[in-house]
Amino acid sequence: MGERVLDAGGLIRTFDDGTGVRGVDIWVAPGEIHALVGLNGAGKSTLMRLLLGMLKPAAGTITIAGRRLDRTDWTTVGHLVEYPLAYRELTCRQNLALGARLHGVAPARIKAVVEASIAELRLTQYADRRAAKLSLGNRQRLGLASALQHDPRFIVLDEPTNSLDPAGVILLREALLRRAESGAAVLVSSHHLDEVARIADRISVLNAGRIIGTLDPEGVDIERSFFELVHNDDAAAA
Repeated sequence: MGERVLDAGGLIRTFDDGTGVRGVDIWVAPGEIHALVGLNGAGKSTLMRLLLGMLKPAAGTITIAGRRLDRTDWTTVGHLVEYPLAYRELTCRQNLALGARLHGVAPARIKAVVEASIAELRLTQYADRRAAKLSLGNRQRLGLASALQHDPRFIVLDEPTNSLDPAGVILLREALLRRAESGAAVLVSSHHLDEVARIADRISVLNAGRIIGTLDPEGVDIERSFFELVHNDDAAAA
């Protein structure tokens, strides 16, 4: 797989309510889909915000494509964390064109990139509808299209199947597999174990802000293995 695209070690960031991450090491290689799973409150979103520079760690190091966060070329990164961001008064097509421009897509290529993204996420009939008028599922598709359309080399998605219907879940699955096959490094968090097991090369389990083990994507009873890991970790902590 080659050199790691993401390499983070010893990450610590906690909050007054006791949540956060504590000493997390995580990495993703080119062409790999690394899934991060955990119960609500385990620290998945906090970790992803740290990896994207949205939060500053109290300790630890993060590099993306061999560069520190403050020197990262963000045009090579695509992300969707928690909620899809879109200008409510702009149409899907306008939002995507703006996103492409911000991600450094050459002006001459923006129209083609946007149209390809609209087709990939099946947004054609909503392309000229304002974001404010979209359903939650189509707003999620728009956010995913914006995160993926510039062919980023590192993709970070937090609970990306939220609000998606089954057809949308399949479209996303296929889109991520295509990008991994082309060499992109993908980090995706989810509480849908059966879904991430379909696409992940590795699955790490996060509990109480710590990575406590891994799961075999091809395991027979992956859900049971997950809950055993979490239960045993909680029992040891108690």
